[in-house]
Amino acid sequence: MAWIDNLFKMMTEKKASDLHMTSEHVPMIRESGDMMQLQGVPKLSREQMSQILMEICPERNKRQYEETWDTDFAYALEGCGRFRSNYFMDRFGPGAVFRRIPDKILTAEQLGLPPAILKLCEYKKGLVLVTGPTGSGKSTTLAAMMDFINSTRREHIITIEDPVEFVHPAKQCLVNQREVHQHTKSFAAALRAALREDPDIVLVGEMRDLETTRIAIETAETGHLVFGTLHTSTASSTVDRIINQFPSNEQEQIRLQSARGGRPESAQEKRRRSSYRPGNPVRHPRSRGQHPRRQNLPDSLRDADRRALRHAAAQRCARKAGQVRHRRADGSLRPLDR
Repeated sequence: MAWIDNLFKMMTEKKASDLHMTSEHVPMIRESGDMMQLQGVPKLSREQMSQILMEICPERNKRQYEETWDTDFAYALEGCGRFRSNYFMDRFGPGAVFRRIPDKILTAEQLGLPPAILKLCEYKKGLVLVTGPTGSGKSTTLAAMMDFINSTRREHIITIEDPVEFVHPAKQCLVNQREVHQHTKSFAAALRAALREDPDIVLVGEMRDLETTRIAIETAETGHLVFGTLHTSTASSTVDRIINQFPSNEQEQIRLQSARGGRPESAQEKRRRSSYRPGNPVRHPRSRGQHPRRQNLPDSLRDADRRALRHAAAQRCARKAGQVRHRRADGSLRPLDR
């Protein structure tokens, strides 16, 4: 057993999401969103770190690391799951970050995915993007969506990932999972080849460059359902990000292609574990049927802050209706003209 396997077991017991290894530092884990040192583990020198990391690194990745000082691969440990591994070099020496990928794929029900998201899994063609910052759960959401399709449809699914994270067993679908640099040269090369492999659904782990984005849009236009991820925070910024990748003389054409083949995007946020409850929808304060003057504001806000926020909300509603309320000299609001 590799020495680092002990750290992976400790990480799994604490339900940590990431393990951070830096030379001349005590290994740290991210637990419930906070960085914490692993108790009982000593600092690791450059030489110790190099030996520990190379013990589990595949030969191809060793060569890549020696040439570029960066490499990515997946490492599996029975009883703990799979770990997405990234090796790097910094001023202290060799380092690495490991993201824990659970053995079992969480289902759509366990994640509490709303019906609108599951409806995207019923489409026959188009481009579906799951977006959000690092650590917001894009891969987990996509895995649940693929598992839902795998359980409810009879299709051919091809996934292109770097590295393969969640392993999908064949249920009702045939699932071919390809890893960049191990099973194919690049995302773009695998996408081109996928068109000749009779797919119904194609999952692109990350749309990193212009060529991959271009082929993904073309694949969606040819009658396939394409899933992908982007590191953007909102649905509107996702569209801008895609279009702005292209030269200015092609942007209008891409807008038209996106309009024809695009499907709704799911934009996710990163939240602390303590504030997350699967299945509980997040409601906006100004949800339908709730008057802006009756918002439930936190008790920590002072009365003046509450009044100001309620007034601002009422003003927004009035402006939308073409009516503007003004304050009297005493600070009270004039009634709306009827």
